[in-house]
Amino acid sequence: MGRKLYVGNLPYETDEAALQDLFAQAGTVDTINVMRDRDTGRARGFAFVEMATEADAQNAINQLNEKPFGGRTLAVNEARPQAPRSGGGGFGGGRDDRGGPRRRSEPRW
Repeated sequence: MGRKLYVGNLPYETDEAALQDLFAQAGTVDTINVMRDRDTGRARGFAFVEMATEADAQNAINQLNEKPFGGRTLAVNEARPQAPRSGGGGFGGGRDDRGGPRRRSEPRW
């Protein structure tokens, strides 16, 4: 069991202070990271909360999972490591289709 928790199904108005108050009831909170939309800054409906100890994290799961919060039912469980993303794709990188460097298409003079 880790100390980092995934908190899902949050109301979009939820901020870090509200989660701090909620999770402090279960134990000592180290960090809170509400995930936000990159363009609008609006909360995306989930967050990651890191508790001080594994016992605090387990206590938070037991107390808060499937509990009502802001008109929604929370999903609180242990955060899983992020899956590796495939890199790149697309064009760019200065290579042609054969893997060699690209040739200039216009004359150099």
